[in-house]
Amino acid sequence: MLSLLSRTHTPSSSRHSPEDSPTEPTMPTIDHHISHQTRRRRIVVAMTGATGAILGIKALIALRRLNIETHLVMSKWAEATIKYETDYHPSNVKALADHVHNINDMAAPIASGSFKADGMIVVPCSMKTLAAIHSGFCDDLISRTADVMLKERRKLVLVARETPLSDIHLRNMLEVSRAGAIIFPPVPAYYIRAASVDDLVNQSVGRMLDLFDLDTGDFERWEGWQTEK
Repeated sequence: MLSLLSRTHTPSSSRHSPEDSPTEPTMPTIDHHISHQTRRRRIVVAMTGATGAILGIKALIALRRLNIETHLVMSKWAEATIKYETDYHPSNVKALADHVHNINDMAAPIASGSFKADGMIVVPCSMKTLAAIHSGFCDDLISRTADVMLKERRKLVLVARETPLSDIHLRNMLEVSRAGAIIFPPVPAYYIRAASVDDLVNQSVGRMLDLFDLDTGDFERWEGWQTEK
């Protein structure tokens, strides 16, 4: 036993020649400017059952063209409105987005403030969804994600579709605006002298995305009175 103990070395008593010493690993020098990976910008697009489904569709098309990563949430009534108002099928609209989340999936990544998103646009936004956002009653993924945008101080644009507006609608709009949201009624710009409804839609979508500092290039901007030559 004593002979065994005499041959046991503690770390402090171990002796190695310089050749035997293990080389300590060198920590690589990290250039944070080079190693930092820039991600694509991310925008959540929510579509509710309010009229104006083409606005949400055109927004998705524009964002896809601008190489923005999109996360789409669509309500049951949004799907019904798409089929009623447009020639698109909900499956075609979903194919325009990078990621599609079920409205009842409260465990989706976008439901958490830790998920990095650059903002959210609810287009079109029904008065029911507006009321849910105002009250903080997050019973589906659209209202929950909007709530996240407000608490994390991220951009939230609500393309409110209703007319005329009651006191209840106006109060809800005022309160969510005070909380940090932007209310964007898609009011047509008559000064562009649109040749079609499509021109008006493109102008509204372009102005919506201006709020995210994105230029669709799909509409004519106001440049002052043009004098005829």
